[in-house]
Amino acid sequence: MALAAIRDRIPKLGTLFAGRGGGGTLPFAPFEWTIAGRYLRTRRKEGFVSVIALFSFLGIMLGVATLIIVLSVMNGFRKELLSKIVGINGHIFVAPIDRPLTDFADLSERLGKVAGVHLALPMVEGQAFASSQFGGSGVLVRGVRADDLQKIPSVAKTIRGGTLENFDAAGGVAIGKRLAESLGLQAGDTITLATPKGATTPFGTAPRIKSYNVAAVFEVGMSEFDGTFVYMPLTEAQAFFNRDGDVSVIEIFLDNADSVGEARGELELAAERPVLITDWRQRNRTFFSALEVERNVMFIILTLIVLVAALNIVSGLIMLVKDKSSDIAILRTMGATRGAIMRVFLITGASIGILGTIAGFVLGLVFSANLTMIQRTLFPGAWDPTVRFLSEIPSETNASEVVAVVAMSMVLSLLATLYPSWRAARLDPVQALRYG
Repeated sequence: MALAAIRDRIPKLGTLFAGRGGGGTLPFAPFEWTIAGRYLRTRRKEGFVSVIALFSFLGIMLGVATLIIVLSVMNGFRKELLSKIVGINGHIFVAPIDRPLTDFADLSERLGKVAGVHLALPMVEGQAFASSQFGGSGVLVRGVRADDLQKIPSVAKTIRGGTLENFDAAGGVAIGKRLAESLGLQAGDTITLATPKGATTPFGTAPRIKSYNVAAVFEVGMSEFDGTFVYMPLTEAQAFFNRDGDVSVIEIFLDNADSVGEARGELELAAERPVLITDWRQRNRTFFSALEVERNVMFIILTLIVLVAALNIVSGLIMLVKDKSSDIAILRTMGATRGAIMRVFLITGASIGILGTIAGFVLGLVFSANLTMIQRTLFPGAWDPTVRFLSEIPSETNASEVVAVVAMSMVLSLLATLYPSWRAARLDPVQALRYG
């Protein structure tokens, strides 16, 4: 490009280069931003370079947005599964070692007074077969006291039919919604439960079969629980499973599910007898470890999208430097320093990455915040709760993870501009004008 053309397009360029006392301009001077901005604009001659810049921008935007959305969904899955699995099963489990838990009432009272304990719930647990005139299914029967059942939010606050009032006196049972649907039952109907652990006779143990009134139907929101859990009064469960005034386990609900490590020692002291203590992390270690591994692998895989987009910035800038070699030579002969040339192309490449990161940040947050609505609008019925654990796609955005994604994308974008910018700064103006 001719010197006169450069002067016409950037007025008083020589004055800008001169700076103070001929010592050069300050870093990131206005003329550097002006040249970088013009290099980013689409023109017929450099249209291909601009297309590469556009694809780099879209790649970084989609990569950042996808990372934020996927991490939000993974966090939402962990939170929902943790709240449902732990919310209905408790955080710590106290089982007997040397003798049955016949002193469960006093023991539960002592454990309930430990700091950080929300509820100590004695329970009789056993497997049974539930049936009605419409079918049958294996179930997990849990015998609990009525007052304790009212303190389990996953059950007490999700009643879809019937009531838990007078649960002990009524002698009925509470069943999950999906179990009720599979057996064709609703509140007020009769369900038949059968267990092989019945009465002991001279000819062996006879199965016990008994019918109960369905007092309430609850919906935890997790198909595995809604399809298998049956709650009955504690005294009735003791009789049904031949428990001689004892319970199977005492479940401890803490104020903070992640503080099980600190609570274990105090619970052992409060028990005042040998007990076996386990927690939700031990029982669900494989499940939540798999979620964590999947989350980390997805982060690595999706980061490659941003990396590929950053490499597109490298290729686009190298082509731009080659195409603008004559311009670079003229700018150098007019007094532009190597640092100024490097900063021009640094601004050009970084602008693509930073603008793409900001666009991806906004897109990811908007999509994550409205993920449930988008799912219900575009894919109604696609999230089948009978196949999956949850009835809808959960999402929870973590601020620290979003900051890490944005920072990672910006750092990759800046690193991608270093080599092309350095190459432009090292360009020999004499050779460029001779062969340009």
